[in-house]
Amino acid sequence: MTSGTSPTRDFDAADRVLVTGGAGFIGSAVVRHLITDTPARVLNLDKLTYAGCLASLGEVDASDRYGFVRGDVADAAFMARTFAEFRPTAVLHLAAESHVDRSITGPEDFVTTNVVGTFIMLQAALAYWRVLEGEARDHFRFLHISTDEVFGSLGAQGLFSETTPYDPRSPYSASKAASDHLARAWFHTYGLPVLVSNCSNNYGPYHFPEKLIPLTILNAMVGAPLPVYGRGDNVRDWLYVDDHARALALIVQRGRPGESYNVGGCNERTNLQVVQVICDRLDALRPAGAPRRNLITFVADRPGHDQRYAIDATKLEAELGWRARESFETGVAKTVQWYIDREDWWRPLRGRYGGGRLGLSAGAPEPSPAIG
Repeated sequence: MTSGTSPTRDFDAADRVLVTGGAGFIGSAVVRHLITDTPARVLNLDKLTYAGCLASLGEVDASDRYGFVRGDVADAAFMARTFAEFRPTAVLHLAAESHVDRSITGPEDFVTTNVVGTFIMLQAALAYWRVLEGEARDHFRFLHISTDEVFGSLGAQGLFSETTPYDPRSPYSASKAASDHLARAWFHTYGLPVLVSNCSNNYGPYHFPEKLIPLTILNAMVGAPLPVYGRGDNVRDWLYVDDHARALALIVQRGRPGESYNVGGCNERTNLQVVQVICDRLDALRPAGAPRRNLITFVADRPGHDQRYAIDATKLEAELGWRARESFETGVAKTVQWYIDREDWWRPLRGRYGGGRLGLSAGAPEPSPAIG
């Protein structure tokens, strides 16, 4: 059995898109993009764990094309009902535990959600797809969204491509690597029209405060310490989240089933450079008594910390015509201003995460939270 031989097409008003993890950072950006820029109907399925935030959908939740259901992708009966009742024409599977530090101290949740949850999603999609007929069967797509961390660590040169061998180094990246392999296996074994994407580090509005960029912005705004792992020389390729959302919509509409697509911003920066840029931007917008760079504090490195990630997005650009619209400078400027303007969004989340360090090895001292 093969799939994916029919022409790709753009969403129309008859399309019904299921987005798992749609209350998360990237998922909410995808939902906002689909509602704002396509005529499709969208169902946001989210478990609403600590990082899920329905306030991130405030721009679109009044739309008659948007719906929300609370549920767990690892619940097989629930997922079977959701497919039967919503009858999606496409699935964007973003639901995942995604923080490396949290995976170090609590890997079980990552295996349950990222591996078992993806397996159950694939099984539910396969059972649903098999009974579709005609164009409905031909046009159905399942896009599994993953990370560049599955590829391991790069040296000083080179880029991750779609053919780079997998070499995960953390419980998080190992769980995502396993789910990527499952997604591809369901295409090759059962013919389910699956696509896979792997992205570089995302940033932008509505980012949960535990991640590097929002944590740095919020700590720097109040003069709290800015923790940087090791020497701050780990390199990441930074991708503005709205650029990523556009890429995912293109991949699920126009990508070829069975293929993988890398999504990157071509914005390599060391972690120290990222923190310094944020400090300088805040100094320009909200001058303090001293440069905020003085708040930078170097802390013991994360266990198994990969040195460098960088994505080659040539395939996505050449085949589907995607281009990142934001440079790192313009994206950070927009992000810093958004956090200044949207305390109503981030302030309640600080109650869930106060700024303390996560992902410590057993026996390591626990520093005080950066913000009370």
